[in-house]
Formats: sequence, structure tokens, C-alpha cells
Amino acid sequence: MAERQHVAVLPDSAALAAAVADHVVALVRATLAQRDLAHVALAGGSTPRAINALLVAEPRRSSVEWGRVVFWFGDERCVPPSDPDSNYKMNRETLLDRLGIDGGCVHRMRGEDDPGAAAADYDAVLHLQLGERPRLDLVLLGMGPEGHTASLFPGTVGAIDRERRCIAHYVPQLGKWRITLTPHAINDARNVAITAGGAEKADALRAVLDGPKQPDLYPAQLVHPRAGDLRWFVDAQAAAKL
Repeated sequence: MAERQHVAVLPDSAALAAAVADHVVALVRATLAQRDLAHVALAGGSTPRAINALLVAEPRRSSVEWGRVVFWFGDERCVPPSDPDSNYKMNRETLLDRLGIDGGCVHRMRGEDDPGAAAADYDAVLHLQLGERPRLDLVLLGMGPEGHTASLFPGTVGAIDRERRCIAHYVPQLGKWRITLTPHAINDARNVAITAGGAEKADALRAVLDGPKQPDLYPAQLVHPRAGDLRWFVDAQAAAKL
């Protein structure tokens, strides 16, 4: 679980988005100072949308060589890339297209394909691009009001193959299949940032950070990078019960 000194509490959703946007810029700049490319996994949802709006605007836009960033995804819904529910669609419209990112620098999960085949393909691409032990430079995640992160939902994580980097699984509470990075992939990342905003997240956030370890009940507890940095960014409402 996260160490309390790595939890940043921001006054509201706007400040939360700004803090994460600044964190992304700082980490990408630091990575590009050391290597030719930075590998960043994007998330879906309302907070990432707000973060993206800040990243494509000045001054953050010009402070990063975005053409040297390779974009990945933490999870995806099993829908076509044009579907309104697609994490790829949201990020393409709010970030990737606006930054003029070349398609070859974007690795999307193919939600329109057979879920198992799409997950296996993504696992293979991670290894092809990043080696035997794929290490993303930054994984952006959110946390749901029941403690899920990426598409790791309560009651779904116990059977995950710990050697796989990407899987497809059926989420009973949604009645749908999802494709997701596994805890193995997330915890190999050099940096992970998790956001949580809103009063509806307060109980789960307290359980994840301060409660007993129950990762099958609160999957966000599984996020603990082995040789990386974990940062939580939460607003005051979500942090009210800490």
C-alpha cells in the first residue's frame, strides 16, 4: 500500500488535475533526459480527460518533446475504437490528436477483437517493444468507489496469472469483458500515479491506504511498484476519512 508521505491531497478537482499534469510533465522530461523515448500508459475517465486538457495547453504543451513519448493503455473496454466508451477514443480526441502524435507511437488495446486474443497480442507487443521484463516509465491509474483500478475489479484478481502483463477477464458486476494490464505489469513500472477524486471514493480510499490488506476486495492495494515510485493524488473530498 502507499506510504502516507506519497499521498498528495489537493483542495479540489481542478487542483488535482493540475498536480497530476505537472507530475506527468516532470517525469517525462526527466525520462527523456536519460533515454531517447518515454513510455507512458494512459487511463480513462473524467480526471484523465481534465489532465489531458492541461497537457495539450500551454505552458505544459511546449515543455515536453511529445514526439519522443510512446503511449500505452492501462485498460480498455471491449468496444470498437470509435465507441464513446472507448478509453482510446477519449485519449485520442483529448490528447493524442491535439498533440499530433504519430500513430506508430500509440499502442492501443484492440477492444473490438476477441478479448483473449487482444490481451495476448498486447502482452506480446509489450515484450517486443520493451524486452523480457517490460518496464513502463509511467502508468496513470484511477481508483473507483469500490477500490478497483485499471480493470482490476473486486473479486476478479485472485485467478490472475502473475506472469502475464495483459489479460482479458469477465467482470461480473459489470456484465462485461475488460482488457487490462495486470499487477505484474503495473508493479514493474518505474512510476505509477493513482488519482481519486470525490466523496464517493472516501471509504474505499481509507480502506486501501489504512485498512488491512484485502486486495481481492480492494484491488488498488495490489499496486506497489517493486523498484519504482508510487504517488497518490487525491482531492479533499476523497481524503476526508483518512
